Amino acid sequence: MSDAPTTVAQMINDKLVDALAPVHLDIINESNNHNVPANSETHFKVVVVSDGFADQSLVQRHRSINKLLSDELTGPVHALSLHTHTAQEWADKGGVVPASPPCRGGSAR
Repeated sequence: MSDAPTTVAQMINDKLVDALAPVHLDIINESNNHNVPANSETHFKVVVVSDGFADQSLVQRHRSINKLLSDELTGPVHALSLHTHTAQEWADKGGVVPASPPCRGGSAR
């Protein structure tokens, strides 16, 4: 057992794996693209591929993830970009998600 503190990314990972059993999961910390202190965990892009999303609208998928991550969203996470797909949708997209736009907040304006 490790004494290392659990990172926000690891907490997100654990909750999504437990609830959705994804066939693909990427949790990308994009905090370094924003006006936050070094080593922050405040801005994430999450790519979740799960057949549990079958027959769910995009809004339903996002709401379910927002509910799972409610503690993180009311705490350390300031921004969460979600890309939710079934395995077939992911294959149809060639396993690619769009790049995140540059930050326009804070001193970057």
